Amino acid sequence: MFKKKVKRKMHREASTVNFFLKTDLRVVLVAPRNPLNIGAAARAMANFGCTRLRVVNPYEVAFREARSAVGAAPLLASAEEFKTVAAAVSDCALVVGTTSVGHRELQHPLRRLESGARLMRKAAGPVALLFGSEKFGLSNEDMSHCHWLMRISTVDLDRSMNLGQAVAVCLYELARDSRAAGPRPETLKLALASDTEQITAMLVEALERSGYIKPLTAASAKTKVRRLVRRLNLGARDAPVVLGMLRQILWKLEGG
Repeated sequence: MFKKKVKRKMHREASTVNFFLKTDLRVVLVAPRNPLNIGAAARAMANFGCTRLRVVNPYEVAFREARSAVGAAPLLASAEEFKTVAAAVSDCALVVGTTSVGHRELQHPLRRLESGARLMRKAAGPVALLFGSEKFGLSNEDMSHCHWLMRISTVDLDRSMNLGQAVAVCLYELARDSRAAGPRPETLKLALASDTEQITAMLVEALERSGYIKPLTAASAKTKVRRLVRRLNLGARDAPVVLGMLRQILWKLEGG
């Protein structure tokens, strides 16, 4: 009897965890180049029941070769391709980037995998988990679309992990604590990335028209504004209000 109860409990926990991985999580590979790494990442997703793979500007030859990966071919066949990170995460309420940190000076909050995974499971709405290219990782432009960053605790001498291994470790951490999974509270429902990007664009336009942003620094200023907007963690109900404010400001700046 005891064994049957344990088995039923394990089945319920697995079902709860897989619900998040299958329905709410999007794994986004940004500019991957190695077919073996792409295949390994997809295989890890298949192992943990994660079905939503998105790829941004993949090296086409490598992506074609990866589609024959053992155990991951169906998942790779249904993978979605995008030209930009903004497009790949537009329907997500939370966007999390991964990084090995290294010698980079980060402009985002950085969380360890254990604590980051708990926050991701509690998020209301779709979650995007970004992995950068094997050689360079995520660029500053890629990171500007993230709400915060997450790292796997590795030794200082060899911080960077293989892409496929990194995906597997992250998904394992997301799957292993079923108590934190389940229905996401309404109070944590965040604005979609498409809304925050629209807010970013309108705010940048207002700052340019007012003279706050100068032409020579426009590119870096836009990245800083994007990071700032995401750090605000705007709620889904707040986004339309902010957009309305910005529309009114732009209308006045046009002489309305």
